[in-house]
Amino acid sequence: MSANPSAEPAHPAPTAPPSDKELVLKVIPMPADTNGNGDIFGGWVMAQVDLAGSVLPARLIRGRMATVAVKEFIFKQPVRVGDILSFYSSITRIGRTSVTVDVEVFAERFRAQGEFVKVTEALLTYVAIDEDGKPKPIPR
Repeated sequence: MSANPSAEPAHPAPTAPPSDKELVLKVIPMPADTNGNGDIFGGWVMAQVDLAGSVLPARLIRGRMATVAVKEFIFKQPVRVGDILSFYSSITRIGRTSVTVDVEVFAERFRAQGEFVKVTEALLTYVAIDEDGKPKPIPR
């Protein structure tokens, strides 16, 4: 029986972080962030991606904003306790009241620092809101 050539390798080759995105967050997950399998809980990673994704829109919106959509979220590899996670972001679209952001997460494994493995990628949309929570135009 032959292996599936389109399947991801068990140990992906190290990659370089993206040069077209800005480093917006670095964090190290701890044992309290694990799931029942001992890997880092996906919900914890999602929360960190949401924080990282909000950095660039905050520079444009300069006020309150809310996450209104997660258009894509892909867990490519597990995240482990002690990994150094680097979150890279770029704005892909600016609308009248919203900003869409692409976030890529790379892990430096605890025992292989300096080697990066892409573990997650996501596409999120944030909307500028006023004090009543209603959408408002982004300042130009």
